Parts: sequence; structure tokens; C-alpha cells
Amino acid sequence: MIFKHIFKAEANWTSKQTPANPSKRFYSKSHKIQIEGKPVLDVSAAKAFKGDPSLYNPEDLLLSSLVSCHMMSYLYVCSQNGIEVLEYSDNAEATLEVNQDGSGRFVEARLYPKVKISNSDQIELALELHQKANQLCFIANSCNFSVVHEASCEVI
Repeated sequence: MIFKHIFKAEANWTSKQTPANPSKRFYSKSHKIQIEGKPVLDVSAAKAFKGDPSLYNPEDLLLSSLVSCHMMSYLYVCSQNGIEVLEYSDNAEATLEVNQDGSGRFVEARLYPKVKISNSDQIELALELHQKANQLCFIANSCNFSVVHEASCEVI
């Protein structure tokens, strides 16, 4: 049986600038994303694309979604396998390639999950479960680029 869930987001942008040269339009990239019942997200383009570097950008949010979803999937498979996870951190990175025509795409994401568990006999299994977590991860399953995991695990 397949369960479907609908997610909604509203984007709002208003031109606040009058271009000095009307023949060359430059639009602000800053806008707001509203999801019902949640705080408004102030978003812009990445600095490389003339956005406000102090705001989140779509590329930040895509990578963050992938990292968060993998972590939650990983914690789920660990709970299913009796592994007590005490700490989890990740310093992920993603590579975006931009073509001369301005189009582009992510070509790879690298996750570096660092996991701390309570039982030294489970280190090997804890590392293997990143593969299962990746198979379950909603966001990873939606990506058309490779997601590489370079995990580490230690006991505390």
C-alpha cells in the first residue's frame, strides 16, 4: 500500500528596487517562504548568484534536507537493530556545477556522519546501517545525483 502526503509551501517576493538602468534589470533575490504553522523562512540566492549571503539559499536548504533526512532514517534503522546512538553529527557538502548557459545541477553530495554509540560490539553494524538509511531516506530517493557516505563510528 502506498501512502501519499502533500506538502505545501508558499513563496512571496516583491520588487523593492528601481533599476538605475532599465535596460539591465537586476532583481533582488531575497524572498520569503511560508509553510503553514511554521516561522517564515527568509531566503535568497547564494552569494555566488548575487544573493544575500546572510540568508538561507535553495542550495543550503536542499543539502540540509538531505542531511536531516539521512540522520532521521539512520536513527530509525539503528532503533530497529538495537543500537543505542548517543550522538550524531555531520559536516556534509554538495557539489553544484553551473553551465555556461546558466543552467546547473548538483552532481554529488558527500555526507560525513560521525556517530557515537554505547556498545563497541556494534560498530561494524552501525557503519553498515548508513546504506540502509540511504535506501529509506525520502530526500536521497528524490535526488538525481549521487549521495556518498563517509561515516565514522566510535564508542563513548
